[in-house]
Amino acid sequence: NEIFHKILGTINTPEKFEAYRLTMAMSEWRRMKSTDSRECRNCHQFRSMDLDKQDERSAERHDPHVWEELDGKEPSKTCIDCHKGIAHHLPEGWEEAVDNDPLLANKDDSEGEE
Repeated sequence: NEIFHKILGTINTPEKFEAYRLTMAMSEWRRMKSTDSRECRNCHQFRSMDLDKQDERSAERHDPHVWEELDGKEPSKTCIDCHKGIAHHLPEGWEEAVDNDPLLANKDDSEGEE
C-alpha cells in the first residue's frame, strides 16, 4: 500500500507522507483488528510471555491468571488495541480518530495506549 501511494504521488514527499499518516495508520489498525493481530501472534502468544521480564503494569495485563475470571478464555482485546504506535510514532489526531471508529474504539477501556 505504501509503495502504491508513493507511485501515485500521495506520499512522495515528507510533507505528503505526514499529512496521510493518520489515514495509513487507521487502515493498518483496522486490518490488524480484523485479523486479531495475526502478525503479532505469529511470534507472540499470551501464554508464552515471560511476565518477570515485563514491567508491573504490562505483566498484570498479560497475566493468564486474570483469564480465570474470564472462564479461562484469553482476553477479548487484541494486540493492536493497546499497542498502537509500537512500530511508528503515533500520527497527530489519532486518539479522536480511534474513538470515533466503531471497529477500533475501546469504549470499555478507560486506560491509555501503550
